[in-house]
Amino acid sequence: MPYQRFIDAADDWITGRPGTVILAFVLVTAVFAAGLPAVSTESGTESFAEDVPEEAALEAVNEQFSAPFAADEGSTQLIQRGENVLSKRGLLRMLTVQERLADDPGMRVIRTESAARLVARELDPSASTLEEEIDAVERATPGQIRIAVRTLAAGDPRFAALLSDDFNPTAASASATIGIVTHEVPAGIDAETGQGSASPLESIQVEARYIADAAGGDVIVFGSGIIAVEFGTVIGDSLLIVVPAAVILIALFLAIAYRDLVDLLLGLTGLGMTIVWTFGFMGFAGIAFSQILIAVPPLLLAVGIDFGIHAINRYREERLTEADPERAMRTATDQLLVAFFIVTATTVIGFSSNLVSGLLPIREFGLVAAVGIIFTFFVFGVFLPALKLYTDALRDRYPIPTFSQTPIGSEGSRLGGLLSVGVIVARRIPVVFLLVALVASGGAGYYAAGIDTTFSQEQFLPPEETADFYDVLPEPFRPGDYTITATINYLEDTFESSEDDEVVVYVEAPMERNTALESMWRAGDNPPDTFVRDGRHARETSIVTIVRTYQEQDPEFAALVARNDRNANGIPDRNLDEVYDYLFASPARDRTLEYLTEDRRSARVVYAVKGDRTDAEVTADARAVADRYRAGATATGNIVVFKAISDIIFASAIVSLALALAGTAVFLLFVYWVLEGRASLGLANLAPIIVTVAFVGGSMRYLGFSLNAFTATVLAMTIGLGIDYSVHLTHRYIDERRLQPTVFDALSRSVYGTGGALLGSVLTTVFGIGVLVLSVFPAIGDFGMLTALSVVYAFLSSLLVLPAALVVWERLFGELQPPPVTNGDAGTTNS
Repeated sequence: MPYQRFIDAADDWITGRPGTVILAFVLVTAVFAAGLPAVSTESGTESFAEDVPEEAALEAVNEQFSAPFAADEGSTQLIQRGENVLSKRGLLRMLTVQERLADDPGMRVIRTESAARLVARELDPSASTLEEEIDAVERATPGQIRIAVRTLAAGDPRFAALLSDDFNPTAASASATIGIVTHEVPAGIDAETGQGSASPLESIQVEARYIADAAGGDVIVFGSGIIAVEFGTVIGDSLLIVVPAAVILIALFLAIAYRDLVDLLLGLTGLGMTIVWTFGFMGFAGIAFSQILIAVPPLLLAVGIDFGIHAINRYREERLTEADPERAMRTATDQLLVAFFIVTATTVIGFSSNLVSGLLPIREFGLVAAVGIIFTFFVFGVFLPALKLYTDALRDRYPIPTFSQTPIGSEGSRLGGLLSVGVIVARRIPVVFLLVALVASGGAGYYAAGIDTTFSQEQFLPPEETADFYDVLPEPFRPGDYTITATINYLEDTFESSEDDEVVVYVEAPMERNTALESMWRAGDNPPDTFVRDGRHARETSIVTIVRTYQEQDPEFAALVARNDRNANGIPDRNLDEVYDYLFASPARDRTLEYLTEDRRSARVVYAVKGDRTDAEVTADARAVADRYRAGATATGNIVVFKAISDIIFASAIVSLALALAGTAVFLLFVYWVLEGRASLGLANLAPIIVTVAFVGGSMRYLGFSLNAFTATVLAMTIGLGIDYSVHLTHRYIDERRLQPTVFDALSRSVYGTGGALLGSVLTTVFGIGVLVLSVFPAIGDFGMLTALSVVYAFLSSLLVLPAALVVWERLFGELQPPPVTNGDAGTTNS
C-alpha cells in the first residue's frame, strides 16, 4: 500500500536509530521549553465577549460617554462594614484610610469620595482637605452628626447611594458604606463587562490593602486590580492541585498497567515532554492561559497515557512470540502508527471543530488541544517506542530490574471474559441490538435538545468558601482564601445596585434632527412587560430626562425649551442644536455628556428592567424596544451581552458537533478506503460514537448540566476522545480478521488483545480528566466530570455496540479477505 513506505521509514528510524530519535526529541523539547516563560495568564469574561456586536456597542458606550473614571484613571472601592459607619468612630475610620492612601505617593491618588467626606463638609463647609474634614468630625457632637446626616439624606442623592440598603436617616445609622479612591493610571483601564485580566491597578490596589489593614477596622479594598491578582492566584492554585493529582493517579494506573518501574518512568517522561511542547507552543503563539485551558493538561495526560499503554502493551504481545525486540517493535508500530494516526486525526477534527466558535477562548482551547494531540502522536508514536527499545537494550547489558513484561488481558483470563460481552451479544442478536442502540440514541439525542444554555460572571468566580478537603492538602498545594465572590455577593446583597437590572440602547444618529428627542421618548411608550414602568412609559434615563429635569432648575433653559416645543410636552422638537449648546455650557454639562456625545452623533438611553425576569426575556424585549427607534439603535448592557454570548455558545456547540461528526465520518470513510479499500468500514467505526454523543447529551440534561463557556466543548470533544476506543478496536479487528477463520474469532482476539489496553487507558483517562473536579473553579469541575462520563460511554459503546456493528457491516458489505487455506488448516470462513 502507498502509505506503507511512510510507516517503513518511521520503523527504520525507531528500530534502527533509537538513540538518534531520542536525541532529536530532547533537542525539540529544549526549543519548546524556551517558550514556557512567555506563557501568561488571562481570566474573566471579557475575552469571551470579543467580537460580540452587543459587547462592541457596550464598549462604544463606555468610551463615548462619561464613565466612572476617565481613560487615564482607575478606581478603587473601599467597603467599610462591621459598625455603624455613620457614627463618629465610623466616619473617622473611613476618612483616616482615605487620608493615608492620599498621602502615599505610590497610590497616585487624584481624588476621593465617601459618605464620610460629605458629612464632614456638611459639618464644616470650609473644609477642603481630608485633614480638615477629620478635624471637623472630631470636633462634632453626635447630635451634630445626626443633623448633618439627615440634611444630606434629604438633599443629596449621592449620599444615600454610597450607603447600604439599611440606611436609616432618622437614626443616622448604616451598616456599610462605599468609598471611592481615584488613581492616576497612565496606561488606562477599560470599563468592560468582564472581570478583566492583569491591569495597571494591581500593584496599587495590593498595596492599598496593606495600608487599609494598618489603619484598623473592617475596610475592604476592592477593584479590578484585586480581581486580576486573585484570578491569577486561582488559576495557579487550580493547576497546582489538578496537574499533580492527575500525574499521581495516572502513575498509579500506569504502575498497574505496566507493572514495571522502568516502563512507568518511560511513560511519565513522554507525558512530561508532551506538556512542555504544548505550553511552549502557547508561549510562542502568544496564547494566554485562561480558565478554560486548565482542562488541557489533564486531557493531554489522559490521551498520552492511552497511547503509551497501547504502545507498550502491543509490543509486549509481540514479544510473546518474537524473540527479536526490533522485529517485535516493527510489527507493533506497523499497526500502532496507523491506529495512532487515525485516532490523532479524528481527535484533532473533534477539537478543531471548536475553531468555528464565535468566542475567542473556545477557539484557543480547540487550537491548543488539537496541537497538543498532534504532539502526543509524535511523542508516543515515535519517541516512546524508540525509548522503549533503547532502554530494553540497556537492560540486556546492565542489571536493570525487570518486574513484568506480560500484556494486559490475555485470552482465557477473567478480565478477557468480562470484556467479551459485546462479542457474545454480536454472535446472538447483532441486528436487533444495533437497532435498539440506535433508536435509544435517537431518543437520548431528542431529549438532549432541551439542554439549557447559560453564560454568567458566576461561572468564572472561585467559590465563596472552598471545600473542606482542601484543608488537608499540604503547602504549597493548599489553595488560599478567595475574597472575590464573597465581596461581590456582599455588594449585591447590601447596596442598591442597577448593574444587573438595566439595559442600554446605544443610538447612532444625528441627534440635531428635529424629531430626534421626540422619537427617542416615544420608543419608551407602552414598554414590554420586563421593563419597569412609570405610568405608561418605561422608566428611563436619557438626554430627554436631562432636558426635562434641568428645566426645573434653570428658568432661562425652560424658556428656551418652551420656545422650541411645538406640542408643549416638555421635549423640544426644533432648534435642538441651541438646546444642546445651552446644556453643554451649563452646570449640567457633565450629566449631559453621560447621555449625549459632544458631537451630537450618538446617545445613550438607560432603561430599568425587572430583576426577576430571565436574561432571554429581558434581551428580547430590549431588542424590540431598540427596533422602535427610527435611527440605528443597538440594545446592549451586561444582560444583553451575556445573553448574546449564551446564544453563541449554543450555536458553537451545535455547529462544532455537526462539523466534528461530519469531518470524522468523511475522514474515516476516506482513511479506510485508502487503508483497506473498504470506505464503508468507517460507518461501522462511527456507530459507537453516535451512540456516545447522544447519551452524553442526554445525560447532561438529566443531571442538570448546562451548556456554558466550559461544557460547550464537551460534545465535540466526545467525538475526539471517544473515537480512540473504536478505532483501536476496529484496526485490531482488521488485522485479526485476516488471521482468524471467523468473524467472531477475530472479534474475540481483538477484544482480548486490545480490550485490556482499552480498559487500562479508559481508567487513566477517566481519572486523569476526572481530577478536574478538584479545580477551584466549579465550572471546570463540571467539565471534567462530563468529559470523564463521555469517555466511559465511549469505552462501553466500543465494547458493546462496535462488535455488533462490525458483524452487521460484514453481512451487508461482504467479508474482509479471510486467511488462505493451507495444509493442515481446518478453518472455514463464517460470518
